[in-house]
Amino acid sequence: MAVEERDPHSGYLTTGHEWNGIKELNTPVPRPVYVFLLLTALFAVVYWVLMPAWPVGRTYTKGLLGVDQRTAVTSLLRDAAADRAAWTKRIETADFAEIQADPALMQTVRDTGRTLFGDNCAACHGREAQGGRGFPTLTSQSWLWGGDPADIAETIRVGINSSHKDTRTSQMPAFGRDKLLDRQQIEAVIAYVRSLSQATASQGGTAPPIEAGREVFAGNCAPCHGEDAKGIGAGAPDLTDSFWLYGGDADSLYRTLMHGRQGHMPTWEGRLTLADRRILALYLTDMRRSTP
Repeated sequence: MAVEERDPHSGYLTTGHEWNGIKELNTPVPRPVYVFLLLTALFAVVYWVLMPAWPVGRTYTKGLLGVDQRTAVTSLLRDAAADRAAWTKRIETADFAEIQADPALMQTVRDTGRTLFGDNCAACHGREAQGGRGFPTLTSQSWLWGGDPADIAETIRVGINSSHKDTRTSQMPAFGRDKLLDRQQIEAVIAYVRSLSQATASQGGTAPPIEAGREVFAGNCAPCHGEDAKGIGAGAPDLTDSFWLYGGDADSLYRTLMHGRQGHMPTWEGRLTLADRRILALYLTDMRRSTP
């Protein structure tokens, strides 16, 4: 029979185990541990009685408090849907000016529009709607198809050169590739067009190419862009401002005149609701107004 050994410093018995001269003491479990275990067990029993806890066949114990998270979430979703339906109906039916005059409703437009734009438009136009080569900035005052909310909403609905039966249609002919203009005429009209919007271009060019370009422009470009080059209708851009979809430098303009352009924007009627499209139109209008 082993002789019990007691630690001379603490007074506790040892277990008989020793590691590198260190002996393990057989110390009792601290009393607070038992208290915590008891409280935990008591809490578990009370929770089982008061709250849903145990599966019982195809159902579960409901608890005396009748708490049901599924019912609570369903109720919250129902209330949120009712609240959304109220302001969604207003956005669908109210005049754009009326919506813009309502600060609370416009705040909803900003919050919802930011998400809609990020999910559907930012891939092409950029997160801040600044666009890029081939994709227009949406924060400027230059809009090919009209920049008021009604025009924007319609463009979103039918798209540009899209599959929609009412799509907006626009195409820049390939004057060079299709032999409509020769190289000398293309370079002359480029010099003229650049002189309209860029002071450096007009100062650096000579008078004969610009005058020759004016004649070429009048005979080939004015039907769409107007005699003053400010555009005469939707889809024909103003060539006298500083906004260029494909670049306003000489090389970019040469490629445009040589090969033509045909931008594309998908129709969103099948993907976005009427309210979503009107929210985006209002959001973009508001963004443009707030941009310096």
